[in-house]
Amino acid sequence: MTDPFSNLPDPSCGQPDHVLHRRKFLTGMAAAGAVSVASWAGLFSVPAFAEAAKKKAKHCILLWLCGAPSQFETWDPKPGRISGGPFRSIPTKLPGVHFGELMPRVAGIADRIAVVRAMKTNQSEHLQGINLLNRGAGPRPPFIRPALGSVLAQQLGQLDSPIPNFILLDPCPEGNEYKEFKAGNWAGWLGAQYGPVRVGGDYKIEDVRRLADLTADDQESRNALRRFFNRKYENERKSAAAASQNAVFERVKGLMSCAHLFDLDELPARDRERYGPAAFGLHALQARHLVENGAPFVMVSNGMPWDSHVFHNEIYQLLVPELDRVIHNLLTDLGERGLLDDTLVVMMGEFGRTPWMNHARGRDHYPNAWSLALAGCGIRPGVIVGETDADGVDVVGTAFDEKNLFATIFTALGIDPYAAYDLGDLPTFHRVEDHAEPIRAVLA
Repeated sequence: MTDPFSNLPDPSCGQPDHVLHRRKFLTGMAAAGAVSVASWAGLFSVPAFAEAAKKKAKHCILLWLCGAPSQFETWDPKPGRISGGPFRSIPTKLPGVHFGELMPRVAGIADRIAVVRAMKTNQSEHLQGINLLNRGAGPRPPFIRPALGSVLAQQLGQLDSPIPNFILLDPCPEGNEYKEFKAGNWAGWLGAQYGPVRVGGDYKIEDVRRLADLTADDQESRNALRRFFNRKYENERKSAAAASQNAVFERVKGLMSCAHLFDLDELPARDRERYGPAAFGLHALQARHLVENGAPFVMVSNGMPWDSHVFHNEIYQLLVPELDRVIHNLLTDLGERGLLDDTLVVMMGEFGRTPWMNHARGRDHYPNAWSLALAGCGIRPGVIVGETDADGVDVVGTAFDEKNLFATIFTALGIDPYAAYDLGDLPTFHRVEDHAEPIRAVLA
């Protein structure tokens, strides 16, 4: 059997979209003037070349619905069943397909979305579930597998881009009760340079402007001296930790030049009104803006509001309409801007909610049968994959887990899911373990 990824370049060299066409390379070199081959920054400083590279790149936005949203009020309603609760279902743009009645806008663009109604995972607690669905495999101490955002930052990141390759937009960037994950080692063995830049709160990056009494030349001289000593230390000690630290310093330099992209005040008031007023919507707007300007991966988290152990129905009357508005606006805007074909949008939490209500009128954690949605790059629009039984207690037929999901995400973005990480003498790890199959029915 022919390996479908045999024609891809070495993973360390990036994706096919990042391989420079010879003619474009020479054109860019000519336009740049006396630019050495080693000076890629000069090439990317040519506006026409940089713009073309930015448009051709692939991106991913993860709408992370932290706390685990219920499938019954969103993607897999069960009207008339005791598990379905008081909410009805409504028809979508897809014949015979219904979503929860609290999602009328998304129902109207269902032909742009692929829904997987047959997720089945094995972690029912938040921290473990968050790690599983962000890393794509269970823990294997003492090794720390990189999160999805870190892998995509490595694979999709642009050369010399000042925009961070992994951006986490979070209403509480300092962390919440699951701060071990939020502040922990996201990048794992890939190194700190692929960890997230976490932003939230005031919708801008603070303290990144150069001091008024420090000239640009003086600042660059200081940075050059720091780079020299840090590199000397790294080479003499052969320290991977030092290499990661040096990369982080370079990222801070890039942030100083692109901080304006994180400032919501720079965006039209009408857009802020359409997405807002809550933090989740405004961060989704920021994600759209960052992707427009070349960000490879943006994760939009919304704290823990979906963890509805009490007063589930009342909470969801607020949460689901907001999600409906955000998804509709984001997918519509990306489509109108010509970005949806190159931007994969993933909409999920760490598991689903129980088919039954507890004594506090809430739904508890339920990984046995739940739903998620995908749209955009590499995804076949307008498909519903898998099903659950009449009450949503279990998956009927084939079930999919985190490994199938990660294989799907990597395949949609043109990344070999089964490539092994180069870890020297350490055990062998792959982007997707056990050669798990992607969810082929959702792939374009």
